[in-house]
Amino acid sequence: MSHKKYKWHKLAESVEELDFAANNIAVASLNGKIICVGKYQERLFAFAYKCPHASGLLSSGFIDALGNVVCPLHRYKFCMENGRNVSGEGYYLKHWPVEIREEGIYIGMEEKGLFGIF
Repeated sequence: MSHKKYKWHKLAESVEELDFAANNIAVASLNGKIICVGKYQERLFAFAYKCPHASGLLSSGFIDALGNVVCPLHRYKFCMENGRNVSGEGYYLKHWPVEIREEGIYIGMEEKGLFGIF
């Protein structure tokens, strides 16, 4: 069983620095990658910019009452915490852990070794 190792990257100084739209989703650039940051019940979640099904822009979707991000194209729903496709289509949304620290907001990205092996 492999344990994930994360390299933590600073995303912002504070939550206020992130530009959340009315749908509580912000778009950010981190480590050369465009990602989304969702805000739900005072928690932050980092996930892929595009839906794994048909590449719909998740930043144009919305967060439902249960805290799932909903793709604007086909309404596929994903848990922002674990990436599971909760509407049953079988897809998986790439996501990353978020830590809010005194010195800012950090996103953990998997640290891969030689040939992508831990």
